[in-house]
Amino acid sequence: MDAQAVVKVMAGLPGAEEHEGWAGQPVFKVRNKSFAYMSEDQTRLHLKALREEQEALVAEDPEVYAPSWDGGRFAWVLIQLELADEEELGELITEAWRLTAPKYLIAQLT
Repeated sequence: MDAQAVVKVMAGLPGAEEHEGWAGQPVFKVRNKSFAYMSEDQTRLHLKALREEQEALVAEDPEVYAPSWDGGRFAWVLIQLELADEEELGELITEAWRLTAPKYLIAQLT
């Protein structure tokens, strides 16, 4: 999956907005809370996930997924976009959004 495809998935999520991060990279937020960060060169994506999901993804395919920062009940996963399966990445993006979005926006997606 490339950066344009990622942006297209984000555009389909209610309330998702693209912002410019501190280094000029795209940051995706819902209700002013971040759920995804793209690298400056748009080859990697940091996604919000549950700790268990992060661990499972990294164990399943360490060439595609790497652990990133964590805090509280969430852990972030770093994804190599060119190696990621498009369908799985779409699901992971949607799940990251669900972890961040309020219930009324989540209801709009289903």
